[in-house]
Amino acid sequence: MSVHIDIAGLRPERIAVVPSPLAELGMALHALSEPAHHPGLQGWVTGVTARLDPHLADRMCEADFLWRSTFSDLFMPFAGVPGRGTLPAGTLAEELDQLDKLTDEQFVDAALEFTCAIGHGSCGPTALSDPGVRRRALELAAARGPQQLRFSERLLADPPAIRAWLRQFLQDCDDAFFAEAWSRLRHQLAADARHKTDLFRRRGMAEALAAVSPAITLDESAARITVDKLGGDDGTATGDGGLLLIPTSLGWPHLMVLHRHDWQPVLHYPVGSPELAAPPNLEQLALRMTALSHPVRMRLCRNLARSAYTTGELAQAHGMTAPEISRHLAVLKKAGLITTRRRGRYVLHQLDVTVVARLGSEFLEGILR
Repeated sequence: MSVHIDIAGLRPERIAVVPSPLAELGMALHALSEPAHHPGLQGWVTGVTARLDPHLADRMCEADFLWRSTFSDLFMPFAGVPGRGTLPAGTLAEELDQLDKLTDEQFVDAALEFTCAIGHGSCGPTALSDPGVRRRALELAAARGPQQLRFSERLLADPPAIRAWLRQFLQDCDDAFFAEAWSRLRHQLAADARHKTDLFRRRGMAEALAAVSPAITLDESAARITVDKLGGDDGTATGDGGLLLIPTSLGWPHLMVLHRHDWQPVLHYPVGSPELAAPPNLEQLALRMTALSHPVRMRLCRNLARSAYTTGELAQAHGMTAPEISRHLAVLKKAGLITTRRRGRYVLHQLDVTVVARLGSEFLEGILR
């Protein structure tokens, strides 16, 4: 349950922490499309939606699969500019110019990623160059619905037209609502970028990455960064490329990793988030949910939530042997769901209600990370 980035040979000066207006606009579109993912933005979403021009709202639906269910790499074009050394620009207009620097193959491949599931970790034929890949892309687009099929057909028939459409759409979103939001957010993001950059220089990569997110760890001996999230794609950063860290204010709880063949790896991380100081990793979360899924342990939890019990008391209450109860208690304890304390010669077990109460939010944070 993790994504790895190989950083063997990566020079420290090739690590950059930089805000991106285009990436933040992508998160703004995602929040507007999926407000349930971002309960802290309900007020902002309601305000923007209420004053949004109906024509722009309709256009927002034409390609919302680029930002609704996930986050298209097209919102980080700087990572794909040849040379693997380009940084995010200071303005949205400049980053749209960077988007124009992507080849048609890069643009189409990134735009179709969530339609036809083209592998982005390796090099291979594209839908523009290979009739078989093109046919498969359209078949999968059709399975997603007529809207995605129409977009994919237009994209493959005339990439420059879709590129012009997307650029104009993003500029109109900037005029309608994003410029105002960015004027407020950019100062917080710039301050966080300066702080993280200072940590990299003064405290080293391990401490800086831990400050970015508790879900990111560094194995210095293996020269590998591990991001605790559902997924399994390995990223690669070499001494000739770089590693970019992009802060987002609108993106919590999403912690995203961009890795595409011949693109710079990017860690897109939330700042100012309400997440717990030390949330459990996904393995621990799965362990807790599995522990609670057993009907006997669920019944035990009913008792343990109300009071502390000994093993013998639980065995008598449930008509089971003490060894059977002990095995179930061991599973709950290993998952960190119960606490124990000694009272004389007796050991008392009790459910940690606070931990159980957090499971819903931790599960949601984990799958959206």
